[in-house]
Amino acid sequence: MEDIFNSLNPQQQEAARHKDGPLLILAGAGSGKTRVITYRVAYLIKEGIEPKNILAVTFTNKAAEEMRKRIDGLCGSFLNGSGPLISTFHSACVRILREGGGKGGGVFSKDFIIYDKADTLTVTKNCVKELNINEELYPPDSIARKISSLKNNLISPDRFNAQAFGFEDKVKKVYQLYQNKLMADNALDFDDLLMKTAELFESNKEILSHYQDRFKYIMVDEYQDTNYAQYRLMMLLSGRHRNVCVVGDDDQGIYSFRGANIGNILNFERDFPDAKVIKLEQNYRSTQRILDAASAVVNKNSMRRDKGLWTENPSGEKIRLYEAGNGEEEAGYIIKTIKQLKEKDSRAYKDFAVLYRINAQSRLLEEGFYKNGLPYVVVGGLRFYERKEIKDIISYLRAIVNPNDDTSLRRIINVPHRGIGQITIEKLTDLCRRKDVSLYKGMKSGDEGLRGDIKGFVDLIDGLRNEKDTGLTDRVKEILTKTNYINWLREADKENAETRIENIDEFITAVSDFEERENNPPSPPFSKGGMGGFSDGTRGIE
Repeated sequence: MEDIFNSLNPQQQEAARHKDGPLLILAGAGSGKTRVITYRVAYLIKEGIEPKNILAVTFTNKAAEEMRKRIDGLCGSFLNGSGPLISTFHSACVRILREGGGKGGGVFSKDFIIYDKADTLTVTKNCVKELNINEELYPPDSIARKISSLKNNLISPDRFNAQAFGFEDKVKKVYQLYQNKLMADNALDFDDLLMKTAELFESNKEILSHYQDRFKYIMVDEYQDTNYAQYRLMMLLSGRHRNVCVVGDDDQGIYSFRGANIGNILNFERDFPDAKVIKLEQNYRSTQRILDAASAVVNKNSMRRDKGLWTENPSGEKIRLYEAGNGEEEAGYIIKTIKQLKEKDSRAYKDFAVLYRINAQSRLLEEGFYKNGLPYVVVGGLRFYERKEIKDIISYLRAIVNPNDDTSLRRIINVPHRGIGQITIEKLTDLCRRKDVSLYKGMKSGDEGLRGDIKGFVDLIDGLRNEKDTGLTDRVKEILTKTNYINWLREADKENAETRIENIDEFITAVSDFEERENNPPSPPFSKGGMGGFSDGTRGIE
């Protein structure tokens, strides 16, 4: 086995051969951190550590399976039919709770079931309905996300100091009822797996001591992505032997919106003052120019550990910087570049990727691809004109032009929420079907059972239709003002409101550009000074 360590660089070898005491491995991008973890497990086993006393935690089942295969390949006969526990946090907690469930307060037994996200949302909706909470003002999915965040910070319903009114008050009521329902069903959700394990350890010292002695050597991958519950579990398990090794890169900590706490890796030496720190700075993936450019950007971060990535790979091509005058020029340059490279290098469209900072920026790119006949896929999101807030505004515009458009009216009749529930809409639809009229005409009929909120909606549409001399851009702004759409977004979807508002702003820009083009037809695209400017606007960066 000694020969296999010769394939590691000096820093990787130092990390892999570290045996006792806390260890922090700061692994830059592409520096072989997974390789180091697997070799360290192999080294511990070679040094006589029982495989069952080793726990290695990763963040995905796929990564855990890959690590298991690598360790099996390295250790061979050393495993003697049993290996270390290579697992995700959640899977490890399931195993612990199955063995110790019911001993941490007796709230669940070891044959508990696990609710997935769909189950969780269903139970949350039932709680909202049972508590007579207005689903339109306090969406169940927003409440579910808040409950998840509380659990990842190990905050129980009793410990949640909610405000006595508004959203937090509703969350507290739902949270308590939600937990009661899970308890009655002997069920745990994904967040409970972490929270209940932490509670089990803190309430039962005998069980904690058992697992501290069982997992004498602990390794945590992607430590920069751990949340408070995962951090607490790691601290509890390593509390006796302190043989904990964490691997991560504070420069890759991008999941704070999911509850990840970058402070966990930055403060490791505060938690373990005697920790050994090893930096993996040799990159095996990129060219030196890429590394230099990336470092120049990330060095501006205020909360980070200094690292100097380097590589033995070639310097690589210069990075090309194009300074566009506006978004249209930027999109035009990207499209022209793709076309040129596709022809020059015989590349396929699937070889190209375009990254943008915010979702709203996809609009001009999508329009450019469409006009130029370039196929594209928006990864991880909807196409610009398929996004809810954009479709809502377009439906209002369609209803203004043609109020007999039932599809558009049905979409916006209760958006923003104005107290027109599904039962009322079904009643209205049935009435219009019997009278063989459109929804708009049915609402205008003044049927006594459809007054109140329905009349308010009709008056809104009629008021918008009467703005005869308003330009299209002003008409969109008028819709947003009279419906109070922006404020409703901020209240109804706190988590995604700003992104949706950015999309709306981009839509207003698109409408304004359309009006401008109608009045002042543009020069042909990609002409000099237009959406192109390739050679005179591009420069290389060393």
